[in-house]
Amino acid sequence: MIDLLILGITLSLDNFRTAIALGTLEHTRRHAAQVALVFGFWDAAAPLVGILGGDYLSQSIGPTAEYVGAGLLGAFGLYLLVQALRTAEPEELDPRWVLFSLPLPLSVDNVVAGTSLGLLGYSPWLAPPLFGAITALMTFAGLRIGRAAASFINIRSDLLSGIALLIMAIVLGLGLE
Repeated sequence: MIDLLILGITLSLDNFRTAIALGTLEHTRRHAAQVALVFGFWDAAAPLVGILGGDYLSQSIGPTAEYVGAGLLGAFGLYLLVQALRTAEPEELDPRWVLFSLPLPLSVDNVVAGTSLGLLGYSPWLAPPLFGAITALMTFAGLRIGRAAASFINIRSDLLSGIALLIMAIVLGLGLE
């Protein structure tokens, strides 16, 4: 069980980092909880798919999982930068982007982890819900930390998030993490 907790925390770190960057945007606690639950859902669904999908899925997406996630983070960061330059500062984060475009690519690498767990004989009823709960907690904490950090940095929140996400995408894409 300790091994699964450590793996769950490790797999949730990309969501945590992303949540810190997203936390710099204005959001309510309710919206932060909603984002955390959606991120947690996808981090539970991805290893479940991996456990059930087995070796085939691991071999087909394994090498590209990190690049897909990094590319979509970069695309969202670029979107925020362009929007920041073209419009007035938003009062609140557009939930569609966060809820529908970010969690799935951030969870792609969890499919590979789930496949490994499936090959090792782990139950699909234990690891996926545990990973989802850990990610939900880490995401919520990241959003709150990002919100607190933004209060100390005097820059538009959408611009700050865009820059942070682009830097994170570059770091992940180059394998510098």
